[in-house]
Amino acid sequence: MFKPYGVYAAMLTPFKADGSINETVLRQMVDFMIAKGLHGLFPVSSVGEFAHMSLEQCFEIMEIVVDQAAGRVAVTPGVSATCAENSIKLARKAEKLGCQGVVICPPYYYPISQENMEKHFELVADSVNLPVILYNIPLFAVPISNDVVERLSRRHNIVGMKDSSGNMVELMHYMDKVRLSGSDMNFLVGREEILAPALTVGASGCMTASSGIIPEIMVGIWDAYHAGDRDKANRLQVSMLSLLRAMFAVTFPVGFKAALEMRGFEMGPPKQPLSAAEELKLNSVKAQIKNILQSLEEVIQREGLDKEIQGN
Repeated sequence: MFKPYGVYAAMLTPFKADGSINETVLRQMVDFMIAKGLHGLFPVSSVGEFAHMSLEQCFEIMEIVVDQAAGRVAVTPGVSATCAENSIKLARKAEKLGCQGVVICPPYYYPISQENMEKHFELVADSVNLPVILYNIPLFAVPISNDVVERLSRRHNIVGMKDSSGNMVELMHYMDKVRLSGSDMNFLVGREEILAPALTVGASGCMTASSGIIPEIMVGIWDAYHAGDRDKANRLQVSMLSLLRAMFAVTFPVGFKAALEMRGFEMGPPKQPLSAAEELKLNSVKAQIKNILQSLEEVIQREGLDKEIQGN
């Protein structure tokens, strides 16, 4: 059964002025990410603003990404929602499209117990034959306990977990509890700052927004680590930290979209309009992001990372 492995992009969503999906740009993004060597795509993600979109728009994004990827890399769309009913609709759409798996975080907005959360995951997993990847994102939803992860890992089609806590201690305990239970599950980090250290303790990769913005750096970390060049992996890891700080300096995910625009993709207006003060701050941050990206371009050239995959 499929398990997520490698460097995945948590995909941002380009919008037109009227709020509709910009299909042309989305297709360009897919080709760019695949050409840069990514192993998989995670559309309908948190950084992709899925919570602002209708089910129909989420379906549309899945259709476009699957069609454009054309089997070249794994596509594992997000199927998160506030209730199991809508998550199941999303998961069944992904299954119908032939996606390799789906990614699901706990129901958000309303308070939820660990028991209720576990039931939610079970209902969605039982509704499809697809591999399911759990998504721990404490920034936006109740954290998943390691006991719940351990129990869910015993289910045949729950095959992985994206951990966006950024907490190496929690990651270690998640992995250890699953290992001690005798289950087999792949763990990917959702915070790009810790890809290199996470690989050293047994993580199977990452699902991050930066993988779609600076794929050369993220794939470079992966390649260097697996080539045994830990110094290079750590060097590349440190090189992109200033970009992360700049992108997070403004309302999420506006800074990430600004960075991707500077790489040549028209992202359109934010779904959540900014105040005048936020617009001023964004302009300042854009200048920082531009300078940082220029520095990273130098790193990419110096480290020999700008190698596009042929045939894509």
